[in-house]
Amino acid sequence: MKMDDDLLFYPGGNLDDGLRSTTQAMVELLQNWDPDNLLKTPVEDVIERLLDNGSVRCPTLLVDQAWMPEPTEVNQDFVNFGRHYTRRVTRLVLVVPFDGEKIVFTLRANRWSSNPPRVLRLADHELHLVIDGPPDNPVQVKEAFDEQIEKIEQHLSWSREQIEQHNQQVQAELPAMVAKRRDQLLATRNLQAEIGYPIRRRADADTFSVPIHRRTVRPVQQRPANPRASFKPEPAMNDEDYNAALRVLRNQRNALERTPSLAAKLKEEEIRDLLLVGLNAQFEGDVGGELFNGEGKTDILVRVDDRNIFIGECKVWAGPKTMDEALGQLFRYLVWRDTKAAILLFIRRKDVTAVIEKAIAKIEEHPNHKRSRPRHGDHEQFEFTMHAQDDPERDIHLALIPFVLRSTTSSSA
Repeated sequence: MKMDDDLLFYPGGNLDDGLRSTTQAMVELLQNWDPDNLLKTPVEDVIERLLDNGSVRCPTLLVDQAWMPEPTEVNQDFVNFGRHYTRRVTRLVLVVPFDGEKIVFTLRANRWSSNPPRVLRLADHELHLVIDGPPDNPVQVKEAFDEQIEKIEQHLSWSREQIEQHNQQVQAELPAMVAKRRDQLLATRNLQAEIGYPIRRRADADTFSVPIHRRTVRPVQQRPANPRASFKPEPAMNDEDYNAALRVLRNQRNALERTPSLAAKLKEEEIRDLLLVGLNAQFEGDVGGELFNGEGKTDILVRVDDRNIFIGECKVWAGPKTMDEALGQLFRYLVWRDTKAAILLFIRRKDVTAVIEKAIAKIEEHPNHKRSRPRHGDHEQFEFTMHAQDDPERDIHLALIPFVLRSTTSSSA
């Protein structure tokens, strides 16, 4: 339908229909997404892109940025006692910028009026309001423009209410939609692998979760029925087990913080060993062996098929360079998709909050940082999504867990 340049909130159809079309386009984008690319792309990136396509940005008038071009003159027709006349009058135009999607101005919401607002021109990011033959009083002119703006704002509020309901529904339903589609694709690949014929595919096509359970852990790998088949997903630690391990680390942290006299005497490696004891008391690997292992001075590792799927870096805060070292080590070790990591930051200084903020800033300034997640309490835990070195499509889930272990000689830095 052709858009009328001066009539708003009507000529393009119903807002309901437009929102349904937006949802359908988002669903089609998910269904038509290249399967290999969809499985390779981190889930949060998929959701973010679909949410961008499936959400609608209701326009917001930027009235504080409104401006007026030079006055012009136009011919105005009028009737006097049945006779038609034309006269030359002054035209004043007010240009009101807006953010959001222009098309919303052309669609009628569920609530509407029989006398919708009109404008001189609807541009991509501007509304041009007009008064022809204005009064000589500037106050009256401004009031006339304000009335037009108020009328537009009223109609926008009706549209915004409807759009916000749509956006909330899309945001709530998307994770399940993406998970279902990915599960369908992975099931197809597993079925194909079990048929027994060789399969040609890229080595980095898929990821599977190592089934880590409390008390007994057996990292089972999905194998094709035919040993000649090349299909073999990568190992990964699933989110539930990752979060369970982080809870154990936080509980160990809390116990150490409650016994400052003991914590003050422990060295970095000794604290690491205590954390390993706590983790392996909750998790077991194949044949009852330890799942979490120590390597070097500070590392806590979970390794499957010679690949590190979890790594914890224990660091004593000695200034911002501490985070540079920790992140550098993580990105050397973590090169596989959907890997999990934790930086266990031991703080032996008084200005704990300042140290934590500096540590967070170093993570968020890192070139591999993608997004920060909502915070868990003041000093509980901070979570981030990073990407692997030279590969933005491979996510690393990183948790920063501060340990406040003040010693008797602690000082600020």
